[in-house]
Amino acid sequence: MKKNDIISNLFRSEFSKIVAVLSNLFGIKHIEIAEDIASETFLTAMETWPYKGIPKNPSAWLFAVAKNKAKNHFIRDGIFRDKIAKQMQENRIEEFDFDLSDKNIADSQLQMLFAVCHPTISEKSQISLALRILCGFGIDEIADAFLTNKETINKRLHRAKEKLRSENIQMEIPPNDQLLPRLDSVLRIIYLVFNEGYYSERNSSLIRQELCLEAMNLNYLLLQNDLTSTHFSNSLMSLMCFHSSRLEARLTDKGEIILYKDQDENLWDTELIEKGFHYLQQASKWEIASKYYLEASIAYWHTIKKDTEEKWESIFKLYDILLKIEYTPIADLNRIFALSKIKGNKRALAEAEKLNLKDNHFYHLLLSALYKGSDENKEKRALKNSLKLCKTETERKFIRKKIENFQKSEESRPHSKVYKK
Repeated sequence: MKKNDIISNLFRSEFSKIVAVLSNLFGIKHIEIAEDIASETFLTAMETWPYKGIPKNPSAWLFAVAKNKAKNHFIRDGIFRDKIAKQMQENRIEEFDFDLSDKNIADSQLQMLFAVCHPTISEKSQISLALRILCGFGIDEIADAFLTNKETINKRLHRAKEKLRSENIQMEIPPNDQLLPRLDSVLRIIYLVFNEGYYSERNSSLIRQELCLEAMNLNYLLLQNDLTSTHFSNSLMSLMCFHSSRLEARLTDKGEIILYKDQDENLWDTELIEKGFHYLQQASKWEIASKYYLEASIAYWHTIKKDTEEKWESIFKLYDILLKIEYTPIADLNRIFALSKIKGNKRALAEAEKLNLKDNHFYHLLLSALYKGSDENKEKRALKNSLKLCKTETERKFIRKKIENFQKSEESRPHSKVYKK
């Protein structure tokens, strides 16, 4: 691996640790200074390592440099002297240090996660902050992920950091009486980051695996702490593991969509499936059936490729319960697809047409599947309607190919040819 690649990988994994520990030590109001020190540390690595070689323990080297830069910065700017050194004996300033224990790093990152997902900060800003501070994403990467420009992301981050200061938001795990609602906000942000990676409407790439991975890393912070390792966090991790297990099988080498029924089961990640099942079992220790638990259970059944009556009946019943907890058109469409597997297309079609989701391209895609074999004209019309509404180029190519196959089929039929005398 090239030195720049090593530094890039370390930036993704260690940047958030340095920022979190520094912010925890000096207060989150100094988060921008913490970011600057972390960035300067990696710049030093890029300037030094190509000539002196990569240290035996790169992470320890980075933390040592960050510690020295932090000490120099705060002494030079007077912040350390005025705000912190008063609590120390003047002749012991050299003892200034980070607590670099695994526990303090994990605790600092978890506390930072709760801080950046504070409900007073807008949802878009929460996501941007989480990707920047906790996932080590650059401004360009965040802008690219959400199909916007650097200026917009910088403004979001600036407003969010101002809110951290003005609201005096603390880096802490919320007290017991506030923990569950705050945890719910954190899980929602992780869920949104994962979904943007699993199915991106705003990017040229339908799947953004790096976003899926970072969402799982954020959730893992919750699972490391007894207070936040709950039914909900275990359920969400299970869901993400099951979905991630099939990422490699969802697209061809050319980036074309592969339908579930056509996916190569050999490309599914069995280790992630096993982890998903483990977290699902952990979640089941609580006698709750949350949204995340139901979605994880549905995802589990999709790791069983063979079509069986038990599989689709279970999926159908799970969607029924899920829709009572939180209605979404996508869940309803998926429920109807499961119904088609149990009762056939005619019965499912009657249910689908009741929804009348004319502005939803997934609705028209489902109709085209349910019309297949019974009404070719309606099947083709549904595909064309879906193409008009579709937002991603990857899906447009998929739908165009289906329409082209119709045209080729029609042209190959004798009655479709016109003979002139």
